[in-house]
Amino acid sequence: MTDSFKESALKYHTHPLPGKLEIRPTKPLANKRDLSLAYSPGVAHACELIVDNPTEVASVTSRGNLVAVITNGTAVLGLGNIGPLASKPVMEGKAVLFKKFANIDVFDIEVDETDVDKLVDIIASLEPTFGGVNLEDIKAPECFMVEEKLRQRMKIPVFHDDQHGTAIVAAAAIYNGLRIVEKEFSQVKLVVSGAGAASIACVDLLVSMGLQKKNVRMIDRTGVIYAGRKEGMNPWKQGYAVETSDRTIEDAIEGADLFMGLSGPGVLNGDLLKKMGEKPIILAMSNPVPEIMPEEAMAARPDAILATGRSDYPNQVNNVLCFPFIFRGALDCGASTINEEMKMAAVRAIADLATKETSDVVAAAYADEQLKFGPEYLIPKAFDPRLIEDVPLAVVQAAMDSGVATRPIADMEAYRQSLHEFVNQAGLFMQPIIEVAKKAPARIVYAEGENDDVLLAVQAVVDENIAKPILIGRRAGMEVKIDRLGLRIDLDEDVEIFDPGNNDRHEDYAAYYHEMVGRHGVSVAAARKIMRDDQTAIAAVMVARNEADGLICGKVGRFDFHLREIMHLLGPEDKTQLVSSAAVLLLPDGPLFLADTAMNVDPTDAELVKITEASINLVKRFGIEPKVALLSHSNFGTSNAASAKKVRSAGEMLRNAHPDLQIDGEMHVLSALNPKLRETVYSQANLQGRANVLVMPNLDAANIAMGLIRSLTDALLIGPFINGFRKPAHIVIPSVSSRGIFNMTALTVADIQAEGSLSRRS
Repeated sequence: MTDSFKESALKYHTHPLPGKLEIRPTKPLANKRDLSLAYSPGVAHACELIVDNPTEVASVTSRGNLVAVITNGTAVLGLGNIGPLASKPVMEGKAVLFKKFANIDVFDIEVDETDVDKLVDIIASLEPTFGGVNLEDIKAPECFMVEEKLRQRMKIPVFHDDQHGTAIVAAAAIYNGLRIVEKEFSQVKLVVSGAGAASIACVDLLVSMGLQKKNVRMIDRTGVIYAGRKEGMNPWKQGYAVETSDRTIEDAIEGADLFMGLSGPGVLNGDLLKKMGEKPIILAMSNPVPEIMPEEAMAARPDAILATGRSDYPNQVNNVLCFPFIFRGALDCGASTINEEMKMAAVRAIADLATKETSDVVAAAYADEQLKFGPEYLIPKAFDPRLIEDVPLAVVQAAMDSGVATRPIADMEAYRQSLHEFVNQAGLFMQPIIEVAKKAPARIVYAEGENDDVLLAVQAVVDENIAKPILIGRRAGMEVKIDRLGLRIDLDEDVEIFDPGNNDRHEDYAAYYHEMVGRHGVSVAAARKIMRDDQTAIAAVMVARNEADGLICGKVGRFDFHLREIMHLLGPEDKTQLVSSAAVLLLPDGPLFLADTAMNVDPTDAELVKITEASINLVKRFGIEPKVALLSHSNFGTSNAASAKKVRSAGEMLRNAHPDLQIDGEMHVLSALNPKLRETVYSQANLQGRANVLVMPNLDAANIAMGLIRSLTDALLIGPFINGFRKPAHIVIPSVSSRGIFNMTALTVADIQAEGSLSRRS
């Protein structure tokens, strides 16, 4: 891990606010009446409701969506016993995953206590506050005892993710692996390397699914755990002390069908694998280095099915496939526990998802991988949006069937729809696009190569390998900035530099530029000067000459100045084609697309149609279902002003052209974003749920809306993304952050790949 990455990580945790979490109210407090409703005397009515019926606590407080992530810091990641205080960043990180993947709120609680009974007392006393408890990073064997005692005392779900999250995802991989090799749980022999909390939980769950204990060989540092062994034993290991003459892994692995490793690197080798049975299934889950590297495993056993804990190989066993979604289901039905039935339901839901036809967004993110059920696709990818639908639904059904749901869900189809709505709100919005960009990094030229935010973005671009940066500017200026910012960009290896004042391509560029724009009043001398002074024009020439695949500019200077040069050199070949733009605002409740935010001042109805269609294509690129609202001061016919008629006409044309899409308008922005309000205005709207694409009637409205949202929220801007140029070229706004430039780079590269621009390189 480099010092620069360490610095980036620390900056991430310290700016703009310390930590990764904050608490915000969900109700307005704008006047005295609001205060009286929120606190005294109104709050008394909510308290009395709970006294009369304790289950109502989920309807009048946040408890039903609140999980405690609790640790004593005795076994933190790969850091070991670092104590509760030092573990807090990890627990905050876990909280973020809960929120981003399943919209679950979390309080992280770090407890300075190692005595099991005292720790149990502390956690159990918190039951009135939470709908569930996620135990984290507590060392074995204490973690077993803590969980067991809490499950006996508490009437809310208690889940130790290190144990059961790993177990559920591993079991899903094994379940599907056995499907492929056509073997039954009851028939297979399992060898387990590691006898800690995760290993034992994995085997426990597999036994619940039909694996025979007599066919398990569990191995710890001492060797095989066998009946009568005394050294290094505890009650949990004792459960897998079987009658066997096996004493070493060499003995145990003979004829084994399954190997599961949760221990450390180098446990397996090719010779050992050759002793296994036909078509073995190998889960080498030690991180970052597995028990055997996949290349070595497949060389020894080409017939093997392999999974690891790493994201750079197929079949990653990742807890994030499980814990957000099993808690989502448990909270939604008020489960009093997470029982074996719910765990097995989660296993089957995760496993079954891999057998279904993959979604567009997942296919795009993993374009070079075969996402068809088989040996290299046993379990879904971590960013498969269907997990939030399938897993909670299965968990809820299992909770109700087993009698532990205190708030059974009557309408499961409506519940499925509510989960589906969250798919479009889910966090990590950009990650699929970033994964696409990594597949074939394109050459992106940055016009303002000496700008601080550009250089910060380029560092991330290099680290993630999503593009091959070309920086326009002075090398000396870049060196000073890189040193001051503490970056590690190698100007000789990581990027290409084009210095306008010292470059042997100047005359060629000037001649090319004059050829392209000479009829626009640009003389030969002026062309030479522009190719020394105007970095956006230089960038556009590079893209036009196929010396770069796309460009990003706009961090410095006026939008219209940048646009003029790009239109000269990269404007649409068909002069009737409309150039438009859309911007993405990342909000806590999901992405919001706005169009047209930069290009068309007062578009006609036909132009609004083209703007909307271009925006729909952009939205689909993110794997999101577009829900389009065309905005106006008029609300479904309340005005016949010219602007209202224009938007109304555009809406009619779009609905006729795209009857399969959710498009409607003209409407107020409140009708677009508030489905309940919209229902009272016009119940037959061709739009379900909250709109995620807002098409503005003119540029004034678009800019005002974007500015208001950015000023009043912490929304992250991506864009504006410009549609209609011959080649990808984007003009960011001066206030864009380095993160925004990075995201824009990823989107530009993905667009280049989609359009096949990489194939046109000279």
